Amino acid sequence: MAKAIKIKKGLDLKVKGKPEPNIQEVSNSPEYAIKPTDFPSLTPKMVVKEGEQVKVGTPIFFDKYRQAIQYVSPVSGTIAEIKRGAKRKILSVTIKADSDFSYESVDTSGDAKDVILKSGLWPTIKQRPLDIVADYNKAPKAIYVSGFDSSPLAPDYEFLLNDKKEALQAGFDALSKLTEGKVNVTIESNIKSSSVFTSIKGIELYTTSSKHPAGNVGTQIHHISPINKGEVVWTINALDVARIGTLFTTGKLDFTKTIALTGSEVKTPAYYKMISGASLSNLVDKNITSDNVRYISGNMLTGDNVGKDGYLGFYENQVTVIPEGDIYRFAFTEGWMAPGFNKLSNSQTFLSSLVPKKAYDVDTNTNGEERAFVMSGEYEKVFPFDIYPVQLIKAAITNDIDKMEKLGIYEVAPEDFALCEFVCSSKINSQQIIRDGLKVIEEECM
Repeated sequence: MAKAIKIKKGLDLKVKGKPEPNIQEVSNSPEYAIKPTDFPSLTPKMVVKEGEQVKVGTPIFFDKYRQAIQYVSPVSGTIAEIKRGAKRKILSVTIKADSDFSYESVDTSGDAKDVILKSGLWPTIKQRPLDIVADYNKAPKAIYVSGFDSSPLAPDYEFLLNDKKEALQAGFDALSKLTEGKVNVTIESNIKSSSVFTSIKGIELYTTSSKHPAGNVGTQIHHISPINKGEVVWTINALDVARIGTLFTTGKLDFTKTIALTGSEVKTPAYYKMISGASLSNLVDKNITSDNVRYISGNMLTGDNVGKDGYLGFYENQVTVIPEGDIYRFAFTEGWMAPGFNKLSNSQTFLSSLVPKKAYDVDTNTNGEERAFVMSGEYEKVFPFDIYPVQLIKAAITNDIDKMEKLGIYEVAPEDFALCEFVCSSKINSQQIIRDGLKVIEEECM
């Protein structure tokens, strides 16, 4: 029987552009990109050069300090460009795809850890503390998988995994060999009886019914077994569990993913099959209502602004398109003095609070610039951790390692502060501050 988790704090953002439960066709992208910037703390060392031919699964670069972790090509083709930034930092590796793919052979008969490392799927496994690609030399006390995504307009995992039960089971079987602890999975309680996870063997199942960020794996870890200093847990997206399972059941690498194209500016919000790292140009072409929009790889709270010709991030299963917030609002019509019938807000200031189920058009306007902290108690209303969020952010700003440790830095990741950032009156970039704090902890304490 599944165990229940009670999560009381959070906030659901009612936004227009939810994907319909059907999968549409989209032509293959001519180019794909692997971006080291998708992997915090990674120092990449190139294996290939521009002009070289690669197959699906060919190593492109590896981690300088953990050389067994390889980052491989999701397609076969030609290395078109290795883009570098300041101090020759590698920003992206672009691959011009072949019309027909060829694949590197993968021997799946060995140890599960070795197979996942050699296949290039190891980066799908992340660790806490630090929220980075898992260190294969540190045994985790447990592995955590969130069986749903509660972020705005998120893809429906039950819909995407309904025909992948065999691969999902094989993936969990492989994960169970990576830890002596439990493999914990949390699903929504309102779909418990029909969930694809209820028939999976070898997992510890939990249920929860609450607002975002209940679907964040960090929230679930905190309520199941909080992380103490010196402990390590691993996390992985449920869709990536099925990808690992596909490798073990078919012996073939497949970087295809079904992503949700969402947002108020999308003509047909739905699901589309793409390959990891694909250019978004084919996906959004002729499917957007206007030109003045922002293309986000991920959800509107944590995703990256990549532009129309940008590429799908390694960890993303969603693309969001919303209006740019660069239109001036008059105070009495749309601004802060307006009644706010069509304004999404966490406060009770606007009349929109009288219609809690209404979905809104949301743009990127932050309605102000960063300013000094206002002690309003806003963070605590949406932050479901037994942690003082404002104090932790201040400790991260000042690089106070002792305070960060005492205030719970080992438990959190930037995404856990996304809602805090959304409701913040002071417009503090909480997610980046937490990422910077985790970097200091990694350099000084790990």
